[in-house]
Amino acid sequence: MANLGNPTNTIEILKKYGFSFQKKFGQNFLIDNNILEKIVENAGVTKDDLVIEIGPGIGTLTQHLCEHAREVVAVEIDKKLIPILEDTLSEYDNVRVINEDILKVDVNKIAEERNGGKNVKVVANLPYYITTPIIMGLFESNLPLESITVMVQKEVAERMQEGPGTKDYGALSLAVQFYSKPKVVLNVPAGCFMPKPNVDSAVIKLEKYEQPPVEVKDSKKMFEIIRAAFNQRRKTLTNSIANSGELNYSKDDVGKALETMGLLSTVRGEALTLEQFAKLSDLLG
Repeated sequence: MANLGNPTNTIEILKKYGFSFQKKFGQNFLIDNNILEKIVENAGVTKDDLVIEIGPGIGTLTQHLCEHAREVVAVEIDKKLIPILEDTLSEYDNVRVINEDILKVDVNKIAEERNGGKNVKVVANLPYYITTPIIMGLFESNLPLESITVMVQKEVAERMQEGPGTKDYGALSLAVQFYSKPKVVLNVPAGCFMPKPNVDSAVIKLEKYEQPPVEVKDSKKMFEIIRAAFNQRRKTLTNSIANSGELNYSKDDVGKALETMGLLSTVRGEALTLEQFAKLSDLLG
């Protein structure tokens, strides 16, 4: 089977099947073998691994994953791509394609059935419009997970590893850093894709913690507080939390908790660390 990591072979397979890109699925296919190899290398894929790939497209990255992994389970939402994947992956006996929306797939069941419940690695070139729900869904599913290595919009990758006091620091940074250690491993220019997106991309590796780096009594409530803090990031934390429809705390409640922590009631959410949000959540009870 032709290697898909170059424009000529990609165009050929798209023409063969009369495939047209679906904007609603955010489809941009990689056409650079060097980048593809680096993704697999940075993901640390070995012959012991079950890899779950999200959005295989025409199978470009999948081919490289099949060469290195024990088994690949590729989840593709677009049914028009299924016959193409059957063709481009026909030489591999260690791949299984599921035509489904990743947000509706029981990933734990896949890990149990195909990997005996041992840790899996997730590798993906993610559609930008749905990056956050997919990553958070994986973390919150309690999937036995070693790492997530994903191609995302460059700005989003940078946001995931930002710390307090920066304009890009927000709810996504805190959520990712609660579950994992994020590291941007590769920058990818727009020209490495077909069709060419309007933005540059980056590959970020999220190594999942066995235990979160902070202790908190109720992580769900902590994230409700974090979301409230950044929904109105120009307001003080006291106002943001008191005005939130999700929560039921008065300005007085929040002010007292902040005072206990040695913080002013005028502080904004972007100034607090993950540890401080955990403390605030515990104090608000």
